Amino acid sequence: MAVRQPRRVAWEAARIFVPAAATEVYWWLSEAVGHYLGVMYELKLAETRLRLAEEPGATPLEIITWRISLDELLDERPGELSILAQLAEETADRVRRART
Repeated sequence: MAVRQPRRVAWEAARIFVPAAATEVYWWLSEAVGHYLGVMYELKLAETRLRLAEEPGATPLEIITWRISLDELLDERPGELSILAQLAEETADRVRRART
């Protein structure tokens, strides 16, 4: 079994969550993030969705902001590493399926 690096998982999740926030996958992701990571992260995702809709070109800054937030989450709650990795994988899969 491969060892998951927390910083890498946070980066990958941020790279997946932000673009997903601008798609129909958002509705599933929002519920999952709220359930597994907490309501504050669900609210952050809603804010991200609004910023992406209002500000063209906001994606890179949103990804950086999410990476920082997810790094902090994993520093405070290292037991969430596996669930964050699973959320990122499932979100990426749902985005891919939505495109086809």
